[in-house]
Amino acid sequence: MNTSDSIVIIPTYNEKENIEKIIRAVFALEKCFHILVIDDGSPDGTAAIVRRLMETEFGERLFMLERKGKQGLGTAYITGFKWALERDYQYIFEMDADFSHDPTDLPRLYSACHDEGFDVAIGSRYVSGVNVVNWPIGRVLMSYFASKYVRFVTGFTVHDTTAGFKCYRRRVLQTIPLDEVRFKGYGFQIEMKYTAYKIGFKIKEVPVIFVNRREGTSKMSGGIFGEAFFGVMRLRLDGWLRKYPPIKE
Repeated sequence: MNTSDSIVIIPTYNEKENIEKIIRAVFALEKCFHILVIDDGSPDGTAAIVRRLMETEFGERLFMLERKGKQGLGTAYITGFKWALERDYQYIFEMDADFSHDPTDLPRLYSACHDEGFDVAIGSRYVSGVNVVNWPIGRVLMSYFASKYVRFVTGFTVHDTTAGFKCYRRRVLQTIPLDEVRFKGYGFQIEMKYTAYKIGFKIKEVPVIFVNRREGTSKMSGGIFGEAFFGVMRLRLDGWLRKYPPIKE
């Protein structure tokens, strides 16, 4: 059975060491998930690997959109969200290609939305302490206190505001005006969560262990965190002044 109510969106740029392994790991799960890869013109041949798997093994479960050049994490996900909404997927996931997000946690995020009735499930590194493995201490502190800063400025109750491992129920992405999302880097993760929260969607943090990538090169940079840091004030202002849309059923 290759039909599924769930699509896992995986943005890629130079992930040849990981992409086939992560695809096979997701497809090995008992629950059937589909995968949509958004590749930003990886020069290392990532897209060719995905194309081969589509043609030889997983044509009914694996899909790919290829874009020219690095256009940003946020725009990759927005592109994937729109693609998923044009189809009949009810649960739409964000996940990294590098195994920092454990594919075996996907069913737990799914259960939070499908069985428990939450609208957004966040794979959270900080809801039960600091669950990060093999990250340099400086990066751990930067990420942890970035989430603390967002909570302080906005009054947002989510502990892991920059988390990129999530499940959305379809109606969340139908309600949020995707073309109005401003941030392209990791500020995108904060903006999407905060917007869902302000609209009134129910959010659950599911504790996960985040493991630093085993292969390939990190795409994290100071500029990414800078966008998130300085954009939070704008989000807070929006929280006061913006008229958020009603929830679409």
